[in-house]
Amino acid sequence: MPGSVPDRRSLLLTLAAGSALLSTRGADAVGAPERIPLWPGQPPGGGGPQGPPVRDDSGAVKNVAVPVLEVYAPETPTGVAVLVAGGGGYARIGIVKEALPAALWLAAQGITAFVLTYRLPGEGWAAGPLAPLQDGQRALRLIRAASGRFRIDPARVGVLGFSAGGHLGGLIAARSAFRAYEPVDAADDLSARPDFATLIYPVVSLEPPHDRTTTRRSLVGEAPSPEASRDWSLQTHIRSGCPTLFLVQADDDPVISPEHSRILDAACRAAGVPVEYHRFAVGGHGFGIGRSEAPVALWPRLCRLWLTSVSVMR
Repeated sequence: MPGSVPDRRSLLLTLAAGSALLSTRGADAVGAPERIPLWPGQPPGGGGPQGPPVRDDSGAVKNVAVPVLEVYAPETPTGVAVLVAGGGGYARIGIVKEALPAALWLAAQGITAFVLTYRLPGEGWAAGPLAPLQDGQRALRLIRAASGRFRIDPARVGVLGFSAGGHLGGLIAARSAFRAYEPVDAADDLSARPDFATLIYPVVSLEPPHDRTTTRRSLVGEAPSPEASRDWSLQTHIRSGCPTLFLVQADDDPVISPEHSRILDAACRAAGVPVEYHRFAVGGHGFGIGRSEAPVALWPRLCRLWLTSVSVMR
C-alpha cells in the first residue's frame, strides 16, 4: 500500500528484482510514461546536438537534443511530486540504473515522479554549464503548472538526485532565487524552489582538494579559476531559507569522496538549514535503489520516514 514501510528483506528483494529487470530489458520494460518537453521551442541560447538520444549498454543517456520530463504517476497520488535526476558527471545521465528505479519506488509510495533528461554542458549548448540548471528550474515550474492535472500539491514538490544529479538537485534547491533564464511563458511565473531535496552520493565541492570529478571537468573545465570552482560548488550557496535536505553517502565511495556530503552537511548546519545526513560505512558509489545488499540499501526506507517527519507525507 502507498505509505507503508516494508521490512528489510522485502525491500531488498523487491528493489533488487526491479533493478535487474530494468538493467536487462531497459526502460521499455515498464511501459511508456508520458513525455513532456521542457521548452516550447529551442532551449535558452540554442545550440546543442542533433538527432535522437544515445543510450549506452548501462542505459545511460547522452546526445540530449530535446530535454524532457517523463511522468510516472501512482494509482493513488498523495499529492507529493519529486523531480528525479540521474548522475553521470554531466557527461551522460544514469536513467536505467538510477533515475528509473527511483521513479518506480516513488510511485509505489504514492508520489508522482518526474524523471528529468537534462541538457549536458559538453554537447554544444550556448548556455554551457547553466544549461542543466535552466532545465531543472524549468522542470520545477512545469510540475507546478501541471499540478491540477496530476493531482499534485504545489507546496509539496521536491527533488531527488544521484551523484552529478545530486549536484544538480542541490543547485536547484540552493539557487532557486537565481533566475537562470528569461521567462518564456506563464509557467515561468511559478516558483522554482523545491520544498525538499534528497541528494544521494552527491557531488558538492568543485574546489581543491575535492575537485577530481567528471562533474568539475564538465562544468568548469580542466583549469578553472578559483572563482568558477567556488561559484559552482553547492556549499557556497547554502543560506537560511534553503529547503530541508536529506543526504546519503558511503564512507568507502571510491568516486565521490565522502567529504562532499560532510561539507554540505556542515554548511547546512552553519546556515540553520534543516538537514538529515546518513553515513554508511560500506556501499561504494552508484548503489542507487536495489543495487546493494549492504545496509546502505535501506536508505529509501529512511527517506520515506524522513518525508513523514518533515510533514511532506501525511
